[in-house]
Amino acid sequence: MTTLASKSGDMFTMTIGGTPWLFLNSRRAVTALLDQKAAIYSSRQKLPMASEVISGNKRLLLMPYGPEWRKQRKAMHKILNNTKSNVFQPFQDLESRALLYHYMDKPDRWWEANARFANSIVMSVTYGKRSGLGDPDLANLLNNADRFIPYLMPGQALVDIFPGLLKLPIPSSWQPWRWWGDALHRSTKRGYKKLLDDLLERRRLGTQRPCFMTEFLDNNNDGEFSTEDCYFMGGTLIEAGSDTTRVTLMEILAAAVLYPDWVERTLEQLDSVCGSKAERLPDFGDMPQLPMIKGIIKESLRWKPAISETGIPHSLIKDDTFDGYKIAAGTVVTYNHWAISHLDYKDPERFYPERFLDDDLDIPTKGHLGFGAGKPHSFPCLLLRIRILTAQ
Repeated sequence: MTTLASKSGDMFTMTIGGTPWLFLNSRRAVTALLDQKAAIYSSRQKLPMASEVISGNKRLLLMPYGPEWRKQRKAMHKILNNTKSNVFQPFQDLESRALLYHYMDKPDRWWEANARFANSIVMSVTYGKRSGLGDPDLANLLNNADRFIPYLMPGQALVDIFPGLLKLPIPSSWQPWRWWGDALHRSTKRGYKKLLDDLLERRRLGTQRPCFMTEFLDNNNDGEFSTEDCYFMGGTLIEAGSDTTRVTLMEILAAAVLYPDWVERTLEQLDSVCGSKAERLPDFGDMPQLPMIKGIIKESLRWKPAISETGIPHSLIKDDTFDGYKIAAGTVVTYNHWAISHLDYKDPERFYPERFLDDDLDIPTKGHLGFGAGKPHSFPCLLLRIRILTAQ
């Protein structure tokens, strides 16, 4: 994709399974189309393998605009609204200390510690329970996520190229292209079901803490959402807050090894606030005095983007034009995340947090595409991820 971007200018097109795809290679194009014309560019292309086979059309992230999308988004937003931002901070504070402990106690399992940290925050908020190091539920979740994410890329499955295969009047067991997707759907649903079953059991015993899912279930007394809807509602939030945050932490550690100079500068800033002999750990009240920490978060999202190389594809719902080119309704529009993240900056391979120490430092989404582009299709999931990473 990066090679094509360097040869094609602001954008290039290709046809996949009879559907036109438009790849945006510059921030100018992303801003002009996905941001400034978000009203017509923010629906979702139906990726048959990812959305229908693996997700059973239940993942909010992949739903096209419509009644079901509006219903799920409204239910999530009602609970994860802007007035509840501080609900994350106690869990972030607790889990960051647990992360440091695991680094020191079991340094050879640092990658598991990263995954546990990210998952435990969102698990506490969503299901009212913490995650432990080596938690089998977490291992299953991450395994399913690792298998699912590649299918967000164009043309990864035969049915994405020939969507008519879904309509063949033959049993799915006779369709080899479905076997992987059906198996992943069963595994995903089984994992989500266990999370909800465990919550209901804790509720029965009187040990369940208030959380997103208890409030969601209380609001669903009229049965507006099916049991399977409930599985994917909670599971989608867990995915949104777990996997990408885990990857971001790993990228920061990799950057510390490759470019240790920024670590020294950050340590100097921490020492000036918390004492030169590590007299205490920083807390949220220190953030205004620690701009390097905010810069590190933003730089990690630019340096090695955690989401797929093409982001999550958008779908154009109305004919449009750009720079004299006609773009037909139904075109799948996405962006070349890797290329844009590197072409926009001087010395892009270097991890340099100071590049973000500007007037936009306190705006988490400014200066990078780590949280996506355009109008948030799944705003609750975006909000959850921003709060886990930035406490805002």
